[in-house]
Amino acid sequence: MTIFISILWNNVIPLSVMIALGITLHRVFSLDIKTLSKLNFYLFSPAMIFNLLYTTDIPVNVLFKVLLFFFLFMALLYGCVEAAIRIRKTPRAMKGAVRNSVLFYNSANYGIPLNQLAFASNAYTLSVQVLIMMMQSLLPNTYGIYNVNSHKLQARDIGRTILGQPVIYAIPLGLLLHNLHVPIPLALSTPLGYLANAFIGIALITLGVQLGSMKLTFRHPKIKDVLVSCALRLIGGPLLAAAVVWLLRTNNVTMIDSLMAKALIVSSSVPTSLSSVLLAVEFDNEPEFASQVVLLSTTISIITVTCVIYFLHI
Repeated sequence: MTIFISILWNNVIPLSVMIALGITLHRVFSLDIKTLSKLNFYLFSPAMIFNLLYTTDIPVNVLFKVLLFFFLFMALLYGCVEAAIRIRKTPRAMKGAVRNSVLFYNSANYGIPLNQLAFASNAYTLSVQVLIMMMQSLLPNTYGIYNVNSHKLQARDIGRTILGQPVIYAIPLGLLLHNLHVPIPLALSTPLGYLANAFIGIALITLGVQLGSMKLTFRHPKIKDVLVSCALRLIGGPLLAAAVVWLLRTNNVTMIDSLMAKALIVSSSVPTSLSSVLLAVEFDNEPEFASQVVLLSTTISIITVTCVIYFLHI
């Protein structure tokens, strides 16, 4: 019960308050969702990921183990999503939105606070979560863009769009400057900190603005797709992560210790990322579906995330 209350109070309620503010502001002022989306993609998100990678120490052996887990986990998760798409005969224009809703999860503004809560702000488990967040920041700005545009744009145009995303440059730059111990002048580090700190708030406001123009209804024609995506994300995610961890530990491939194993499973249990909504809005690909998945998965995660942490504790 203590874990349940802590997750509810420290994670879900703050997120809900910010989303509610976005809904209210949109209802009163009719905010421009496209402008907010561009601010997230081209300014706040790159600053946040660069700042976190620049300031966090990540051992090389931890990097290797986490990346190996991540690629195996994502391959299995992708297979499950593709199976669901084929079984349900999802229309081509919607396939990208469904994939994004399951493959991209909220490893930053939900995953990091959750990691600190579940593991008492342990620096080791935090480094694991930062690496997961790094990959989850890179994927939406590469594969995610391809996903939502593959049915309507040529490969050359998609490639040009991907190369225009600042995040794909912020990640290697942040890692490089950190490892080379290159100091950033105060004139740059101060505004960078302002932008990084603004990311979570602006992203949640953006989600609220999108939700403000719609309503969650179980009579919606795509509600079954929403429920399938939520189930794959919140139940399939941690189950597949546990299977990958078990496989690696059984075969002694990477010497994954118990604490890292738990951190990796918890990292996979979080709800759908705001990135899926930002992508859907920015490239006009099923924004209503994406918003409903984020809203419902975040709500249901109160129960599912608590169960994952509980089972890991026992």
